[in-house]
Amino acid sequence: MKTLASGIGYIDLQFLGQPDVIATAVIHGPGGVALVDPGPATCLDTLEQALASHGMGVLDVRQIILTHIHLDHAGATGSLVRKNPAIAVYVHARGARHLIDPSRLLDSATRLYGDDMQRLWGDVLPVPADRVTSLEGGERVPASNRELDVAYTPGHASHHVSYFDRASGVAYVGDTAGVRTAQADYVLPPTPPPDIDLEVWRESLARIEAWGSSTLFLTHCGPAAEPASHLRRLDEQLTIVGEMVRRSLTLEDTDEDRFASFAEEFGRHLRRQLPAATAARYERAAPLSYNWQGLARYWRKKTG
Repeated sequence: MKTLASGIGYIDLQFLGQPDVIATAVIHGPGGVALVDPGPATCLDTLEQALASHGMGVLDVRQIILTHIHLDHAGATGSLVRKNPAIAVYVHARGARHLIDPSRLLDSATRLYGDDMQRLWGDVLPVPADRVTSLEGGERVPASNRELDVAYTPGHASHHVSYFDRASGVAYVGDTAGVRTAQADYVLPPTPPPDIDLEVWRESLARIEAWGSSTLFLTHCGPAAEPASHLRRLDEQLTIVGEMVRRSLTLEDTDEDRFASFAEEFGRHLRRQLPAATAARYERAAPLSYNWQGLARYWRKKTG
């Protein structure tokens, strides 16, 4: 576990054996342990081993703080609560019912991931309703011996919230602040279906910037300093990638061909920014086919 600030660390979950894809924040102190976005069930062994190496375990966890319920962020939640029924789970109200009964979430995810569901995410267990606290934004929630401010930050997902720890200056921003590896300054917007909305996403970026945080913690993947600069770069990429998808939709072709056109253009764009090995890490965290699908849905809804 790497140190983020005093009493705050993070674990690279080594998703599918790969570094720099999914990270979980660990807030620890006399009040026990809080996990921010514990990741998918396929990474539970890595999570538990990393906690144990620092004298912590699932029975020490008091809170699970979720930015949203996508399986790469929240899939392990039910499994952790089954191991420790005392855990309190915090999530936006629109996501709460899908933690309690994940059947619709799993149906939707299966349409996207198909036969890869189990390999990617493992078992997704329900969370008992009495362990779930629904959020709207504007609340303060406990996290170990700290309190986090909550802001509603949609754009990537309609049920996305972000959290700010005033004491440390760390903001936990899930996917709203994009994807960035430790090897590069490039910030990629993850845009899977079904909730992408570029206008409200930009409003969320302004909301996060107004906190004046010193560090952003990204689930993909780890801390980012200089938040204002980071958020500006993401805003620029929302425009660039969004326009690439919009142009692809003007082609008199099939969606398969439109995606191929986008993937070729985006591949050239990414190679100008990054070495090949680093670019591959970004694509593992935010696969291009899902990104195209989410933005294509956005533009089609916008244009009727």
